[in-house]
Amino acid sequence: MEQQRGTHETVRSGNGMNSTDEGVRSVSYLIAGVLLYGGVGWLLDRWLGTVFLLPLGIVLGAAGGVYLIHQRFVRNS
Repeated sequence: MEQQRGTHETVRSGNGMNSTDEGVRSVSYLIAGVLLYGGVGWLLDRWLGTVFLLPLGIVLGAAGGVYLIHQRFVRNS
């Protein structure tokens, strides 16, 4: 008996990554930025007794993640 093989082909970008890899990497940049800079903001808030550094860290982390995504995927395509 002969098994049928699917005709699904993986679409790869110029850097050898498929679309799923690029999507996962983009989401991980955003999550890592928010967690890292949000965590630094939280620690500084606790240490300095302020309340504005956590939200500032979260916003800066998200902006940094978007910047990295732009540098990695939009600019190189």
